[in-house]
Amino acid sequence: MKNKIVVFDLLFYLALPYLIWKFGQEPLGDYYAILLSTAPGFVYTIIRFAVERQFNVTGMFIMVSLFVSTLVDILSGDAFTMLQNSVYVSAGFGILILGTILIKKPLALYFGADIAYLQGHKREESLKLYRHKTILPTFYFITAVFALRGLVGAGLKYYLIGVYGVDGYDRILFFMKVNGWIFGALIAAGFIYSSLKINDYLEKTKVVDTNDNDLVE
Repeated sequence: MKNKIVVFDLLFYLALPYLIWKFGQEPLGDYYAILLSTAPGFVYTIIRFAVERQFNVTGMFIMVSLFVSTLVDILSGDAFTMLQNSVYVSAGFGILILGTILIKKPLALYFGADIAYLQGHKREESLKLYRHKTILPTFYFITAVFALRGLVGAGLKYYLIGVYGVDGYDRILFFMKVNGWIFGALIAAGFIYSSLKINDYLEKTKVVDTNDNDLVE
């Protein structure tokens, strides 16, 4: 299943946008070719959203991100402005995610609770567990990586636009996707590490409870 998801991600987020850009640039023009190239990823994300039933904080974040990005793209008016505006959108989301750290409600904490919910655990119980002092720092770290993904992505895209311009959109698309994979791997590693911390805490708690029961007896 995971292999299929990787293939679909490559197809809808990289291969199809690249083909639409390449073959649509001349008949449609830069702006409409780039705008149309975002359609496969948009539709694919909506379908994933419905199939995985992500009607939660994670799902809402994805939908808001998609809505804002698509709206900005449509309102941009030309290809160069669209690329520039996508830099501002990426930076804006990075700052917004960083803000959840400052108000002590790291976004990754709620993403983690949503993942646990899909595995059959109650969100309230998961949130209470994840706020334990030995576990919470990992969710701050993951949230920071999420924020960096937006900020670094914005900086990288700004640089790539300056180097390649609109005509190099295919190269910009490739480098941005590689950047996304790198940060995606870091985020995945963060969630794996958080799972290890959670399991370790639960094991220690279980040992303490067992010892207490032994003492009572």
